[in-house]
Amino acid sequence: MQLRKSERKRAKIKMALQGSAGSGKTYSSLLLAKGLINGDLTKVAIIDTENGSADLYAHLGNYNVLSLTPPFTPERYIEAIDICLKSKMEVIILDGVSQCWDELLDFHSKLAGNSFTNWNKVTPRQKAFIDKILQADAHIIATMRTKQDYVLNQKDGKHVPEKVGLKAVQRDGVDYEFTLVFDIDSKHFATASKDRTNLFSSKPEFKINEATGKKILQWCNQGGNIDGIRAQINKCKDIEQLRLLYNQYYNIKELEEDFRLQKETIQAKAELLNPKNYSQNGTSAHK
Repeated sequence: MQLRKSERKRAKIKMALQGSAGSGKTYSSLLLAKGLINGDLTKVAIIDTENGSADLYAHLGNYNVLSLTPPFTPERYIEAIDICLKSKMEVIILDGVSQCWDELLDFHSKLAGNSFTNWNKVTPRQKAFIDKILQADAHIIATMRTKQDYVLNQKDGKHVPEKVGLKAVQRDGVDYEFTLVFDIDSKHFATASKDRTNLFSSKPEFKINEATGKKILQWCNQGGNIDGIRAQINKCKDIEQLRLLYNQYYNIKELEEDFRLQKETIQAKAELLNPKNYSQNGTSAHK
């Protein structure tokens, strides 16, 4: 048992796209995959549960398709992921995973006995499926269909259902397992409802494209090079050089303090060399 400093290692993105039918989840997934793999779709596999819909976008490139047919059990998804991994696929698109949850709900409904305790026969299977996604040595993009969610509100002594937004057809809380979750609307615009990369959180809606995947890939690859970036920061001799470096790596929260300290160091040195050109707060008096 030993303490160590925290470190974000080079990552494989685990992300989800959720939206209603026709929102463009499959197409958006392929564009993301193309960016993640620098355009080489031969290293991309789609596990297709949508009756051949994955082949509709063959014009994008020579990606691979594994058709999954019912029953959509967690075990069959796991087997399909293993086939892709053994074939050295670097991006695996699970299109989609809502069918797996439908299958488990159907399985649960047919079990005899206590409904509550019967979840003990469902939860381990769902967990094994999610663990396979999270532990796979490949980028994973999972699509989930959504449905309108309702709550009961009391009005005039009566309980009235009211729309509260869209909810993914999967086990509650499954979105928390992913590093990044995009919500896609009927006009194909995406927003990040969950974002540990800090690349898209609080940003306006946008249309996913290949550049989106490249941006995510850059974030994934930066993890193993934190010390190298810190060395570059410490070598910066002026504010402009530091600013250009910051524009590359501003999204890595671990480096915020390094950028701040180096900026203060550069300003302090500049003030010592040219004390008349700097005001008391360390900024140029000519600005």
